[in-house]
Amino acid sequence: MQELIGEHIAPFLPKCNAEVPLESYDDSAVVDDVVFTTDGHTVKPLFFPGGDIGALSVCGTVNDIAVMGGRPLALSCAMILEEGLELETLEKVTQSIGHYSKMANVPVVTGDTKVMEKGAIDKMVIVSSAIGRRSPHMDHNLSVASKYRKVDSCWLTDNNLREGDVVIASGYMGDHGIALLSFREGYGFESKLQSDCSPLNGFIEEILKIGGAVCMKDPTRGGLANTVNEWSSKSKIGIELDENSIPLSEPVRNASEMLGLDPLTIGNEGKVIVGCVPAMAEEILAKMRSLPDGRNAAIIGKATKSTRHVILRTEIGGKRILEPPVGDPVPRIC
Repeated sequence: MQELIGEHIAPFLPKCNAEVPLESYDDSAVVDDVVFTTDGHTVKPLFFPGGDIGALSVCGTVNDIAVMGGRPLALSCAMILEEGLELETLEKVTQSIGHYSKMANVPVVTGDTKVMEKGAIDKMVIVSSAIGRRSPHMDHNLSVASKYRKVDSCWLTDNNLREGDVVIASGYMGDHGIALLSFREGYGFESKLQSDCSPLNGFIEEILKIGGAVCMKDPTRGGLANTVNEWSSKSKIGIELDENSIPLSEPVRNASEMLGLDPLTIGNEGKVIVGCVPAMAEEILAKMRSLPDGRNAAIIGKATKSTRHVILRTEIGGKRILEPPVGDPVPRIC
């Protein structure tokens, strides 16, 4: 996907003088202190344990603003509907959009609806966008980080990780993708697994109040592996992760082993990966664990100049390179 965008889409688009431009490939752009993002959703099935396409359209978009250090203010929602879609389905999805936008305290203020002929799409596609402003806690957060080292970016961008910075995961990895795949294919794990779909803007603001975070990302498509490889590549530094420390639920472990999938490459919709200065890691971790969305948070690694890659220290004491996934290991999950 990065190659497709970098070689066949972005080169044809005009460049603009933005604080965080398109070519940085962060979760959101920043133009004149306005944080802006957009996201398309083609999940199959529309409804799954723990969420639906409406929940994803709100949570994924709100979270993309929040992980940049923005406070999301408003959403747009464009729905492309297949001819003949049941009104009951449409209403159920729209109710979910309303529920999650209220939960996030980010209203839907504009949108669009189109109908396409039967067979042109699979029931429904949603494209959601959001705008936000700089969080009022960002200056404090970065001032804390700046006590311990120079911070080059005034946003929580992917290129801001430095030697010794600590990597924290807010909870179990892989829940969303494995829950949806199991439900879709009927593997039987869905009774114990639910999507982690959740708006994280309030959770992230609590982290910023502590201070010391330098980069954040919600590990959606491509999961944790894709997130840390993007950080490593853009920050030009290696990352070493401890496999034993990475939070995984037993159902996700079991399902991944049975299906031959690496849970570290599976998408999440209610988790955040945080890079922070070492001095603040324990305090940030304690705050995460005190909140419902971070009960299973853990320190999982650190940035290091000793390698140019992402290295995973395995459960048996060895080391292997953790590559980003080639292709999408579980398609149509977000």
